[in-house]
Amino acid sequence: MAGHPKEKVIPDEVHQNQILRELYLKELRTQKLYTQYHVNPLRKIHTVTRKPMSWHDNLEEPADARFLNLIHHAAQGPRKKYPETQTENQEVGWDLEPLINPERHDHRLNHFRVCSDITLYKAKTWGLGDDHHK
Repeated sequence: MAGHPKEKVIPDEVHQNQILRELYLKELRTQKLYTQYHVNPLRKIHTVTRKPMSWHDNLEEPADARFLNLIHHAAQGPRKKYPETQTENQEVGWDLEPLINPERHDHRLNHFRVCSDITLYKAKTWGLGDDHHK
């Protein structure tokens, strides 16, 4: 067999017709007509923006009230959307009202910076960079 070249057999019209018929029947068996289309959830979607100067993309469309309500609800902060916190991170800062009245004249809680002659003098010397008088 190694010495004999393999001859290519040319099929006649009957054999070609039989092969085509088998292919056609196989396609009909495996073919399925789809009438409902959906997006493949396993494939990433790349959105294409519209052309800003095209006239048919900038036509006025009627406002969809349900969609607008959904967008406005999503844009609200979590304190307006929910009566209580949804996550543990929202618990920090959820209640914005202070626990005690922030009175500025109560010196038990407010320790303001007080400047006297000695503190002003030391601040000026530090500002000049004169650190040899420690």
